[in-house]
Amino acid sequence: MTVRTYQIRIQDDEYAARLGKLVDYMEQSDVTGLILFNSDYIFYYTGFKFIPTERPIAFVANKKGETGLFVPRLEKEHAEANALVDRVAYYIEYPDIPHPSEKFHQMLKEMDISGDVLADSDGYPWIFGYRGPALSENGFTVQSPRAFIEDQMTIKSEAEIRLLQESAKWANLAHMLLQRYTVVGATETSVQQRACDEATLAMMDAIGPIYRSQSSYTGAFAGYRGQIGRNASIPHALGNNIVFQKGDVLVTGATAGVWGYVSELERTMFLGEPTDEQKRLFDHMLALQDLAIAAIEPGKPCSAVDREVRQYFDDNGLRDYWKHHSGHTIGIRYHEGPFLDIGDDTIIQPGMVFTVEPGLYAHGIGGFRHSDTVVVRDYGVEYITYYPRDLQSLILPA
Repeated sequence: MTVRTYQIRIQDDEYAARLGKLVDYMEQSDVTGLILFNSDYIFYYTGFKFIPTERPIAFVANKKGETGLFVPRLEKEHAEANALVDRVAYYIEYPDIPHPSEKFHQMLKEMDISGDVLADSDGYPWIFGYRGPALSENGFTVQSPRAFIEDQMTIKSEAEIRLLQESAKWANLAHMLLQRYTVVGATETSVQQRACDEATLAMMDAIGPIYRSQSSYTGAFAGYRGQIGRNASIPHALGNNIVFQKGDVLVTGATAGVWGYVSELERTMFLGEPTDEQKRLFDHMLALQDLAIAAIEPGKPCSAVDREVRQYFDDNGLRDYWKHHSGHTIGIRYHEGPFLDIGDDTIIQPGMVFTVEPGLYAHGIGGFRHSDTVVVRDYGVEYITYYPRDLQSLILPA
């Protein structure tokens, strides 16, 4: 009898199936090969997660279906142990002599890749100070596979959805602790650190032996990102070690990195009883989120959801409080496309996972935004996050 160990990760056969679809697309594109530099794309197809720096890393596939990874020497063993590829080629360092691009073009030649290629960019991007020649400077004609890749990443498998559900579970715990420890006189940093540490340690006790982050979030996270008091009306503020005061409006954010995937949970809370105007805007925010979630249906364009939300703003005289679209998809990246915005007519399909977060931002009064992660099903949507949304549950004693 074969016994399979339970794993909360994407299995090798799913990575292979993903790559198989990309190779089919490559063959239809009449090119000699495929080159990917984007770290998220490389992770999506090979399971190899790395920190992109000035040292070039590339995934390569040819028309025979042979695959390879090009890495700096310091990543060689890491890649060999984790990347689902046929071969790993390496160079010594960047900058070095010869330039890594010379070794890379030698690898391409060995794999019979020349002339017309699919590549997500015309050479390794100039990040962290890297400088190097473009592929087009070395005789390549580049076609972009980005649209195909992004479309493929948009539809989540059941294994991906399970990872997002696991992420939401630990985000929920971190957020609960964040709410518990937020009191007048405490600082943003101390409360956030305590909540994150305790939630992450609980997470490691529960699933540590089968857990990997593979994400910028190691463990569970919950915090305010500076959206406290008067800064709550800034949708993307930054943490500032603010001291909590009675009357603060608080906008939170919580997630957990689980095998490379992240969910999103956000809530609006109050330190003490909110004013009548704050209650009014909170109620509108809840109504807007309910409206947006109810509007998400398979076969409908993303733009239609945002149009309904913006119409609510206009019908209720709230347009001055509008600052951003109604949501976006999420998965490996904490922002993915398509977007719930009037400028995006992508058709909603089962398997898409959206954060739904229409917000209102009133200077001097506060910011009001809940964000929930939902998955599109044939029948509508299913919540992945599940933290309380009602006003009374989100008023903290002052």
